[in-house]
Amino acid sequence: MELIFAYIVLFLIFCVIIFQIMLVSGMPLGEYAMGGKFPGKFPLKIRISAVFQIFILIFFSIIVLIRSGIIFNEYLEFSEIGIWFVFAFSVVASVLNTITPSHKERKIWAPVSIILMICTFFVAIS
Repeated sequence: MELIFAYIVLFLIFCVIIFQIMLVSGMPLGEYAMGGKFPGKFPLKIRISAVFQIFILIFFSIIVLIRSGIIFNEYLEFSEIGIWFVFAFSVVASVLNTITPSHKERKIWAPVSIILMICTFFVAIS
């Protein structure tokens, strides 16, 4: 069962990474992120920060893969702590995506982040 939760987490993180790549490439999706503060195309500085977010999400994916026993079993002890950082990040994302002033962001990303949070919790406790 834990593998199912891990695969859901990985799929959702993959979706967020694809979205971040679209933002970085200049697609006019700003009203779906950062509270809709930058409607249309993100400014260059914000697009650069999205690149860093992509790397963080990749790192989180690696932690989930390790924690669920899919890769690098020798780092399992590290993942026992690391997964709680992934969970904490998903809690913060869930809160922020739920209270965002952007209706479009809230409609899409609040459910994604809440499901991500729940599934990450089950990966963490397994």
